[in-house]
Amino acid sequence: MKTKVSPARNQLTKAPTGILGLDEITAGGFPKGRLTLICGGPGCGKSLLAAEFLVQGALRYHEPGIYLSFEERPEEIIQNVASIGFDLSGLIARKKIVLDYIHVERDELEEIGEYDLEGLFIRLEEAIRSIGAKRVVIDTIETLFTGLDNAAVLRSEIRRLFRWLKDKGLTAVVTAEQSGASLTRQGLEEYVSDCVILLDHRVKDELSTRRLRVVKYRGSEHGTNEYPFLIEENGISVLPITSSRLDHPAPTDRISTGIAGLDEMLDGGGYYRGSTVLISGTAGTGKTSMAAHFAGSVCRRGERSLYFSFEESVAQILRNMRSIGLNLSPWVKQGSLKFHAARPTLSGLERHLVTVHKLIQEIEPTVVIIDPITNLTTIGQAIEVQLMLTRLIGFLKERGITSLFTSLIAGGHAVAQSEVGISSLIDTWILLRDMESGGERNRVVEVLKSRGMAHSNQIREFVFTARGIRLLDVYLGSSGVLVGSARVAQEARERAAARAHRQRVERKQRESLRKRKRLEAEISALRAELEAEEQELHHLSDEEQQRFEQTLVDRGDLAQSRRAAPSSNGMRAKKSRS
Repeated sequence: MKTKVSPARNQLTKAPTGILGLDEITAGGFPKGRLTLICGGPGCGKSLLAAEFLVQGALRYHEPGIYLSFEERPEEIIQNVASIGFDLSGLIARKKIVLDYIHVERDELEEIGEYDLEGLFIRLEEAIRSIGAKRVVIDTIETLFTGLDNAAVLRSEIRRLFRWLKDKGLTAVVTAEQSGASLTRQGLEEYVSDCVILLDHRVKDELSTRRLRVVKYRGSEHGTNEYPFLIEENGISVLPITSSRLDHPAPTDRISTGIAGLDEMLDGGGYYRGSTVLISGTAGTGKTSMAAHFAGSVCRRGERSLYFSFEESVAQILRNMRSIGLNLSPWVKQGSLKFHAARPTLSGLERHLVTVHKLIQEIEPTVVIIDPITNLTTIGQAIEVQLMLTRLIGFLKERGITSLFTSLIAGGHAVAQSEVGISSLIDTWILLRDMESGGERNRVVEVLKSRGMAHSNQIREFVFTARGIRLLDVYLGSSGVLVGSARVAQEARERAAARAHRQRVERKQRESLRKRKRLEAEISALRAELEAEEQELHHLSDEEQQRFEQTLVDRGDLAQSRRAAPSSNGMRAKKSRS
């Protein structure tokens, strides 16, 4: 019957380094109770990396440590470690760290009898016992064996040293000098070490860069790429390309662009909070102005904005924005708007990235603006800038920070990709460009994409006014979108045509009114004539009736005068004749 072994019980225990980015690359730190080899050429940072591993263990993880140096004196090591922001002498005084120096000079050594490390082991064991050390740094191993010429004995003693450190359960870091194609001078240390880290210091295009690579890591997954790292006043920072996973939140609330017309184009609400925005366009199309509107809008809501300028000074930006009615100075004085203006050539891409990280952690902004990102191509190749921005975008999304980048397009309508190839990472892409018509150039804006919203597909003209940027209504002519003077002239023609049409309508209305009045007058006259005729006819009828009645009266009177009834007058006459 087979017994199932729990993966958790067999999982390799790690000793966190406390170094920014390195624990992520090594999936938790160096192997606990085992040996890690840090190798590389001169000036690559081996000693400082080992020293920070020791200091961070004492400060953050309550693991005292021993620093055994064969090259530099204690006072030199203390000064070197102070340059990256750590008080090594204070840790020594608090019995958190033991700093031991063993002077080894090849000219002063003479090989007599067998080489024996027992004296070193006794010295180390006493130091371990004095503070309860959990971590050990040996810097460097070549100096320890500098007087040993017998290769076989040397390899045997290296194995013996490494085994002794493992048997004591110490998390050990050993530094070694790289030699040609081999990682170390002896070519053995990398094989007997559990974890091997290679450091490299290179200069390209007059810019120096330090790189780190995990060559091997027994029993653990780890990053296999080459990662840039920096040595700064606050310690070492490793910048892993894959440090940001795709598990960042996706807020649904909106944040205004600061321009009413642009908000309307973005489904009436502006950008999604925590999204990434790219404003690209040719020179002079208004990229910085739109970015400044966004920054001002953020500050008006009581939030913080961090603005990185790689092209213009702060004073120049403030002056230029005042010319379009946008006064950012109060927000700068208040501290809501923080500028960081520097030439890209001041340092390499890695240092710029670390500067962005540090300022974000210090200021805690809700919006970060970088204007423009295309200037970074002056200090790195396009792929390097793309990788740097990929790391930065991931970092910003993890923190829920809305980011806006401006990008210069050399010319033409480049909708397929941006100059630095990050368009696929962008949530909202806005293109600004010039349209030439009627002997003039006018600015237009269009939203190429905006994920998660029903954005406008129209091309809108915009103008700079004394109250900022204003988007104009879309005007479509027979030949397409009309802008500038052509739009103004066409609108004037249409207003004139509308006015003429309105005048014709009004004239027709007046003529119709006059005709109506004339016809009504004629109808009134005819009605009066008809009434007169009807009255005359009625009068005649009355007269006829009166005549008839008068005739009857007259006949009656005549008959009476003849003393004969009117009704028998005829009969009596007949009888008298008979």
